[in-house]
Amino acid sequence: MNLNYGLEEATMLEDMIQLTAQNLVRMEVSDHYKVIKELGRGKYGQVTLVIHRQRGTPMALKLLPKTSTKQHNFLYEYCVALSLSAHPNIIGMFGIAFESTEHYGFLYEAALQRDLISIIKPREGVPEPAAKQCTKQLVSALEFIHSRGLVYRDVKPENVLLFGRDCQRIKLTDFGLTRPRGTMLKLVSGIIPYTAPELSNTRNGEGVPIDFTLDTWAFGVLLFCLMTGYFPWEKTLPSDPFFEDFIVWQETGSTEDLSRHWKKLTPEAMDMLSKLMALNPSERSPVNKALRYLDYPWRVDNWRRLEELE
Repeated sequence: MNLNYGLEEATMLEDMIQLTAQNLVRMEVSDHYKVIKELGRGKYGQVTLVIHRQRGTPMALKLLPKTSTKQHNFLYEYCVALSLSAHPNIIGMFGIAFESTEHYGFLYEAALQRDLISIIKPREGVPEPAAKQCTKQLVSALEFIHSRGLVYRDVKPENVLLFGRDCQRIKLTDFGLTRPRGTMLKLVSGIIPYTAPELSNTRNGEGVPIDFTLDTWAFGVLLFCLMTGYFPWEKTLPSDPFFEDFIVWQETGSTEDLSRHWKKLTPEAMDMLSKLMALNPSERSPVNKALRYLDYPWRVDNWRRLEELE
């Protein structure tokens, strides 16, 4: 990996942003698109399913209010998504960005099968073949993003869109937090299960340079959710008892105090997660190491079933 590639990508993105800003179309949504239904809403804005009035093409439209969105931030997210969209496991873009009276907007392919969170059953997760199918595709997408010198920074089930049943085809979406490797992160808005532990110390104002290992940590947490139907902890802070037990396991190798949810996992799955979520970022495995574990059972019940067949 060229250490300067993050800088090169940042320069290229700024050029794309300037060109897109100069050619930003002004239009109202209703002039060209028929609104079908809302697909999602958050503090950023909303995503709506629309149909192009002339072509009849269904599309997902992301609208961000001008009152709370800087034009540069909108253009940045759009240009990052556009630059990555050639990958088969990253959401396809239509190359249409515009501004209306009240919003900035861009269009991308619609995922009518919803997102990964919609098929994770609480206390169960997803079937192991689906988890492994999802793993292979996420590894491919994240490796591609990292090869461009970028850190995705938002690995979670809500950002994995489904294009087929049982994770036959999945795509990453939402690149608002994606930044070039080495970007200094001085403040974390909130500590959640996917937040790598080194980020929980950024509140002192010094900040940390972001790296691909942030995505590796969140990827490990996502795999735990797929396999168990639980988060491994609420916050990656020592004050969280479940995370404290995880720290003890990582430092001593003792699994005695781990929550019962970990007991569902085979030794191979435990080994995979321990490497993806190493407490020290420099010791964390790259995401592609997960591929080495695909031929092993991940859940104890599947492991026992194989033994019975033998």
